[in-house]
Amino acid sequence: MALLASAACTSTKRPVTPAVTSSSAASVSASASSSASEPAAHLDFSDCSQQFRAAITSARAKSMQFSCGKLAVPLDYDEPGGDTADIFVVRVRSTHQSQRIGSLLVNPGGPGGSGVNLAAGLVGALSDTVFDHFDLVGFDPRGVGLSEPVQCISDQQKDRLAAANPDVRTAAGRAQARTASDAVVKACVAKYGSALGHFNTEETAHDMELIRQAVGDPKLNYLGFSYGTRLGAAYAHQFPTHIRTAVLDGAVDPVADELTVDERQAKAFEDAFDQFAADCATRPACAALGNPRAAVLSLMNAADRAPIPAGNRKATGGIVLIGVASALYDQSQWNDLGQALIAARDGDATKIMALSDQYLERDPETGHYSNIMDANLAVNCNDSTLQITDQLVATMAARWIPKYPIFGRNAAASLYSCHSWPRSEHPLPPASAPGAPPILVIGTVHDPATPFAATGVLAKALGSGVVLTWNGEGHTAYPKTKCITSKVDSYLVTARPPAADSCPAS
Repeated sequence: MALLASAACTSTKRPVTPAVTSSSAASVSASASSSASEPAAHLDFSDCSQQFRAAITSARAKSMQFSCGKLAVPLDYDEPGGDTADIFVVRVRSTHQSQRIGSLLVNPGGPGGSGVNLAAGLVGALSDTVFDHFDLVGFDPRGVGLSEPVQCISDQQKDRLAAANPDVRTAAGRAQARTASDAVVKACVAKYGSALGHFNTEETAHDMELIRQAVGDPKLNYLGFSYGTRLGAAYAHQFPTHIRTAVLDGAVDPVADELTVDERQAKAFEDAFDQFAADCATRPACAALGNPRAAVLSLMNAADRAPIPAGNRKATGGIVLIGVASALYDQSQWNDLGQALIAARDGDATKIMALSDQYLERDPETGHYSNIMDANLAVNCNDSTLQITDQLVATMAARWIPKYPIFGRNAAASLYSCHSWPRSEHPLPPASAPGAPPILVIGTVHDPATPFAATGVLAKALGSGVVLTWNGEGHTAYPKTKCITSKVDSYLVTARPPAADSCPAS
């Protein structure tokens, strides 16, 4: 089963979430009306500062108050009086805050990324300006992390899926990919039944509206990365007049068909690899790799024939591919990637395995995965309307692999992920948001996971989108440079977006 075709998380580094509880300490209720058929949004916060401060390396954490709670939301918004799901929420507030505007709700993408972890990771990354004006609010979306996580398969099965690298140009390879994917879907359906369909973007966006109400904000301020832009667009479509500000960084194309989106992502990863390769040639230690593209293709083929030792594990071609993709998310890891490839070529895949573990959110000590793979599958498949056949996969493999020699094979194999998924009752909403205020849409010119071209498309689809371009490398832009940070922070505080503008790479 291939793993790279979905929109992935922001490259912001996220610590392991500390053990927290949500026993009542402070009660917050809705300040804006919910629909008459839905229960009023209510959230009990308790202090969890000690746990978070212990887990965050930033010195700033000492001046932050962390509060945790769980918000009960309808599992099915068509039956608001029925079963509920608990959404875990963390609120981070500076003890020095003096000009509070409201809350800033954040989502890291995935789908399946932990917003609780993102909030913790942003404590040391965001400016004093943001914390002086906003509480930072992170949530694990329904089915993710601390919010009743979807968990369909074991860690051992995930190890096997990550290692697989089927060649779907052949009938045998297609059968291998299809069988593996269908087994995962079967396990999910057997465990969750009809509830499985409620892990989707439309209803998660509705959960965001209840969070807004529960924290007492008259309007939403939102920061979403990667898939988080799709989630933000879904919220904007359903609740356009409830937005004060929204920053969508790393746009997912809301208009193109799914095959086009997949192909564009494969191309973007190839282009990002070319950027890495050009940089590699300028650094003597990395230049020892020779031709990076040829080196990676040779290494993947060799690892599929004879997996490369990595401590007490072994790296297949699939693991090599995931490790390469992982490092392309952030230019700061290009040096690590060069070293990892040279070491793997010399018979030690420990470093490339570490990059793969990072991408997959696998704890290398325990072998335990987060549930990002399960949640990613559930949300993507519930949002999808694409009908998958063997002929379609064969056609795309024949088209994509010659054009995108490193990433095309995985892109084609990934099409099988939703092959036998039950028909969704909650298709992805359109991105149109009539009546919404200006929404800031940020694109990175050399983004491997969310191609830059989607930035303008999303802005136009929203109707009120304003494009901000970063001429940089890696996945997403904020808050990586002073230029991007100052423009975004000013927008969040004043609700006035910058003029259509761009920022240099440095």
